[in-house]
Amino acid sequence: MENITTSNVKFGFMAIPSEKGTYPGVLVIQEWWGMNDHIKDITGRLANEGFAALAVDLYDGKITKNPDEAKGLMMAMDKAAALEKLYGAVRFLKNDPHVSSVGVMGFCMGGYWSLSLACSNRDVKAAVPFYGSIPPDALLNQLRSPILYFYGEKDQHIAASEIDRLENFMKNSGKRAEVVRYPDADHAFFNDTRKEVYNPTDAKDAWSRAVGFLKKNLG
Repeated sequence: MENITTSNVKFGFMAIPSEKGTYPGVLVIQEWWGMNDHIKDITGRLANEGFAALAVDLYDGKITKNPDEAKGLMMAMDKAAALEKLYGAVRFLKNDPHVSSVGVMGFCMGGYWSLSLACSNRDVKAAVPFYGSIPPDALLNQLRSPILYFYGEKDQHIAASEIDRLENFMKNSGKRAEVVRYPDADHAFFNDTRKEVYNPTDAKDAWSRAVGFLKKNLG
């Protein structure tokens, strides 16, 4: 990733193309493990694709590989404070003269937050949630920006009925949303540091779709 510049900033970790210019911005929201090297790698990959990417650290530096500890960190998180931090990160990008527009991409826990943020914040112009829980219909009804949601049909954490609810609600309410389902993918299929669930074929397809979607909708 020699063509990008990385730095630690107020809200987390930022990666931008080395060439000076104006770029669409993308918030990257972590899984319940914390803002680990996997999330930083995704942030760098987005920068290589021409985005100003900012990974938001919702745990204030805490990282774990233990699922029980991760669950504890997620459950202990002040949700109101987390949302305010995400709002602040959106403002941070929006006020950057080198950022043209703001989108969001999130994974697992971050998938839920990315979809919720797109519903509640008008400055978010596109969202790409990966296998996140679905917010209630009342919040979905506030959505104004397009979304691209990814789901593995072998996911044991998020019921398929919830994905059906998302699709049906979006269709019936006329929202701009696409759900991509992968029949052979598990939860966290995009995480290449977890070999037990990583699906390289579907991860490659999802990345291509996600990048194209963000470029189309963020300009």
